Amino acid sequence: MRYLESRKNLVGCACGLAGLGLTLTGAAGALWPVVVAGLYGAGALIAPPERPPAPAFPEPAEQLDALRTDLATLRAYLAEVELPPAAHGRLTELDTLVGALLEPGWVSDPEHVRVLGRAVRQDVPEAVDAFVRTRWWNRVVPGAEPPERHLERQLGALYEEAAAIADALREAEARRQETHTRYLEDRGR
Repeated sequence: MRYLESRKNLVGCACGLAGLGLTLTGAAGALWPVVVAGLYGAGALIAPPERPPAPAFPEPAEQLDALRTDLATLRAYLAEVELPPAAHGRLTELDTLVGALLEPGWVSDPEHVRVLGRAVRQDVPEAVDAFVRTRWWNRVVPGAEPPERHLERQLGALYEEAAAIADALREAEARRQETHTRYLEDRGR
């Protein structure tokens, strides 16, 4: 059924109809079936192949909806984990900033969505899970660097990454406002 609607069949049918036209004018002679079939085959061979449709990836707005859901899941996981006060404070700062960035209307750049998605879905859960898994083990080893420090450094790096996105959004909004002001001032002249 798919072939009947394909470009190859349609071009072949058009060429076959041209062969019938040649038959009606008498140019094909007694070999008219061979001419019609040959023109159909030639048309089917020269027709461009079918192109598969482009994949439909979710738009940034759809990705943000899924990311907000994942952030809620992450928050539920983090509520069950016991963290030291310093790391808990860092995590609260990071959570507040990421939550604000994920509010509707702020982040639209696909790269920013990717960075925030990686932080929510991979980096924060992995950092907290690594802390939880190594915390009890490192207490047995004297002189080892406490996992709390690693967790604080990891959360600090993630906060800086999210803060860079917030700074980029602030700069873009400031440029937008300046441009609009210049436009309105120039329009009045």
